[in-house]
Amino acid sequence: MSKPDSAGGRMPPWLPRAYVLAVATVVLSSAAIWALLRLRGLLLLVLVALFVALAVEPAVNRLAERGWRRGLATGLIFLVLTLLIGLFIAGLGSVLVSQITTIVHGIPEYVHHVLVWVNHTFHTKMSQADMTRYLNELRGTFSKHLTEVAGNAWGIGTTTLGAIFQSFAVVLFAFYLSAEGPRVRRAFCSLLPPDRQREVLRAWEIAVDKTGGYIYSRVLLAVASGIAHLVALSVLRVPFAFALALWVGVVSQFIPTIGTYLAGVVPVLVALTKSPLTALWVLLFILAYQQFENYVLQPHVTAKTVDIHPAVAFGAVIAGAALIGPIGALLAIPVWASVQSFADAYIRRYEVTDHPLTTAQPEQPEPGCRGEPAEQPTATSAPAQTEPARPAKEPRAPGPFWWRLLPRRRPWRRDPATIEPRPDDAPKP
Repeated sequence: MSKPDSAGGRMPPWLPRAYVLAVATVVLSSAAIWALLRLRGLLLLVLVALFVALAVEPAVNRLAERGWRRGLATGLIFLVLTLLIGLFIAGLGSVLVSQITTIVHGIPEYVHHVLVWVNHTFHTKMSQADMTRYLNELRGTFSKHLTEVAGNAWGIGTTTLGAIFQSFAVVLFAFYLSAEGPRVRRAFCSLLPPDRQREVLRAWEIAVDKTGGYIYSRVLLAVASGIAHLVALSVLRVPFAFALALWVGVVSQFIPTIGTYLAGVVPVLVALTKSPLTALWVLLFILAYQQFENYVLQPHVTAKTVDIHPAVAFGAVIAGAALIGPIGALLAIPVWASVQSFADAYIRRYEVTDHPLTTAQPEQPEPGCRGEPAEQPTATSAPAQTEPARPAKEPRAPGPFWWRLLPRRRPWRRDPATIEPRPDDAPKP
């Protein structure tokens, strides 16, 4: 008998290294996930800042081409944006303060009307004293809730300061990415080979075009919407027409999906304080302008900037909100527009064959198809019985390995126009 191989019971030399590599992979993956969870807030701020920088970069580049320094051009654009945001907040504040003041001064009259309506409708005899007692009880409950909110003033103040700090951080990052854009891109591209550099710069250019196009198209639509609603509200003599038109223009264009409904509610409620008929006219105008914008104005404005199907845009907004909350909903449409442009630039597309399922409007049937009688050949001019030529096999398109496993594409039916009548079908003399 031969002796057993002594090397058969030894551990393979690669096994310890495999163990070490597996343990190191698990440890590094866990550390990376822990770091991403800890830095989620910072990464979200950088993402928002990148979106803002991409949005303002076309304007910065335009000013830089005219001789402006990039830092000065970026500062001017941010100053204009700050003034517009301040004007928007001031307009909304004036409307809110005025409406609260009107409601407070009109409480006695509202109470009287409510008492008359309740007594007439429910056949009761409620007096002003009963209503005052009920209001005092309600005021006590409301004061209790206000006391609880005031006790949590420290938490509210901390949240407010955190929001201010995050806004400042976004502005700082966006200013740096826009003002130092060429230097940042040069530093990043220096780590890549020349062919990869061209691809990265091309992707960056697509992102700038789509994000800037989305913002500028929204701005144009907001201006058009604001002017139209300003004219309509002024004609109907609705109070605070300018502030309400500013609200409708901004909210309806920059808040996806639900912005249209939020924008239309406030003018209707304000017009309702004047008269129900005025509120009805305001509502009808908002609905009419929305249809005009959806079917006439928006397709012309967004045709060359961000051309996304409404259903796809709605799904993108839902996905963005599910991933990173309200910020994801705001960034979903420009991000998807960039992804769609990347797909058009880097993914190969093929010509689609003619088929009833891929045709928007089916062609008219040929003679002899589905009810239209074909011209029957006479006995003297009967065509010779010939077999129609089979279509040539199409070459396989290059693709992944699983694409080669699919069967070749074959015609699912013969075109009736190519079917020759048989001699037996000819009319007999």
